[in-house]
Amino acid sequence: MPTPADHAEPMREEALASNAWPFEEARKLLKRFEASGMPAEVLFETGYGPSGLPHIGTFGEVARTSMVRHAFRVLTEDAVATRLLCFSDDMDGLRKVPDNVPNREMMLTHLGKPLSRVPDPFSNEYPSFAAANNAKLRRFLDGFRFDYEFASATDYYTAGRFDETLLKMLAAYDEVMEIILPTLGPDRRATYSPFLPVHPQTGIVLQVPMVERDPAAGTIAYLDPDTGERIETSVTGGKVKCQWKADWALRWAALGVDYEMAGKDLIDSVTLSSKICRALGAKPPEGFNYELFLDDSGQKISKSKGNGLTIDDWLAYASPESLSLYMFQKPKTAKKLYFDVIPKAVDDYYAFLSAYQRQDQKQRLQNPVWHIHDGKPPSQGIAVPFAMLLNLVSASNASNTETLWGFISRYAPGTTAKTDPELDRLVGYALRYYDDFVKPAKRFRAPDAVEREALAALDAKLAELPEDADGEAIQNAMLDVARPIERYQDLKKKGPEGGPGVSVEWFQALYQILLGQEKGPRFGSFVALYGIGETRSLIRQALDGTLAGAN
Repeated sequence: MPTPADHAEPMREEALASNAWPFEEARKLLKRFEASGMPAEVLFETGYGPSGLPHIGTFGEVARTSMVRHAFRVLTEDAVATRLLCFSDDMDGLRKVPDNVPNREMMLTHLGKPLSRVPDPFSNEYPSFAAANNAKLRRFLDGFRFDYEFASATDYYTAGRFDETLLKMLAAYDEVMEIILPTLGPDRRATYSPFLPVHPQTGIVLQVPMVERDPAAGTIAYLDPDTGERIETSVTGGKVKCQWKADWALRWAALGVDYEMAGKDLIDSVTLSSKICRALGAKPPEGFNYELFLDDSGQKISKSKGNGLTIDDWLAYASPESLSLYMFQKPKTAKKLYFDVIPKAVDDYYAFLSAYQRQDQKQRLQNPVWHIHDGKPPSQGIAVPFAMLLNLVSASNASNTETLWGFISRYAPGTTAKTDPELDRLVGYALRYYDDFVKPAKRFRAPDAVEREALAALDAKLAELPEDADGEAIQNAMLDVARPIERYQDLKKKGPEGGPGVSVEWFQALYQILLGQEKGPRFGSFVALYGIGETRSLIRQALDGTLAGAN
């Protein structure tokens, strides 16, 4: 009888050759340790700046890093321990007040202070602005069941966990300056220091030049920007933090980070931080640069602006798995991250899930659901696609799940909310998404003379079909109606009898006239779900002007 090890070896062999991007990244880590040998633990890290509400880009970095970590575990067959550290730079100074938070006037009085020392503007539940945002991020990560450890920069600096490396930074001060200064303009070059002292009275994180350094004593000195007083302070014990490029390198060196990915906009920063990391005597981590998420206007999403989607936004209208799929797909391609991408992401997830059941091992290792579910995707799909549910809500004007389930149970006998809780979850999502995004944009179009004739012919054709006709039979009937109509003929396609095929204009007209939308899923399948009688009723309402009159 085969043992688990017998199955593991073929999987490892397939994984070593797989071109799925998490395996490509995991193989970088194997190469990293070829000369030195595998360490006792491999550390993965993601970084987060709690200067604003956590957005989906933050989630994406954790999700993608988790996928690489799992791929690495498969390649090493869990022979080496791994850990994922989610690091919050909550000691960074508050540079500006985000646009999307309350009590902005209060926050303005705390500009320059560490984010962990700025009061919580949302409530009195948390001791600071950073703590509130950190808690929100952890709540989301816990909801997705990520295996991670959370780390706070404030805690690490003040507890002395960076002290040894901070002293190395002080000893390598001139080398670090030689790395950074050529990248700065003249004004910034004159004031730059890798150390940002925390003012002993005001608590503000200062950006001031150093007037003296004593590596042996572990101290620096600077002039108070308000009084001109000379202040000497230790670089340890949380008395300073580092400028962020130096800070990034400090973390890598102090913690021994082996892998961290970053956005394409940080390519130059990764290069500089890697040089500083080497100056500190450490090897910079492996990683790759992913493309950025854009809002509906094509602008980069930003925590401080609050544009694009929040994690809450997505999860109000779609499943967590669909969000994970969106993160998996094409990480090196810039993608719009707005509400209109949600329906396709949902249906794509279930399409991949369905395909997984028919695939061999090689194909499964390339399937996104394998990576989303750590190699153990669920076996059950859904009977009705999400896009079709949206059209069903639109056509039926349903306002509750019971109405929708009436159609679904007729379409798929034996399927109920109790027997298919996954589909029931999608029904709830569909109702919310329709109310908030589809319904406000619905605009029925009155049919012209050609369309009126075509709709009348379609009504007659549907009347000839049995009520339980399947989607394929209905689709063929609809095509038969359009074929003789010149407007809907596609000369680039061939019909079953050698004549012209049917253009998409026919189905666009049906969606615009009958549903008040520009597009949708396969119309024959929709009619099978909604009902032939109900569809004929829509046609009559279109012909008598009821639908267009409802705009």
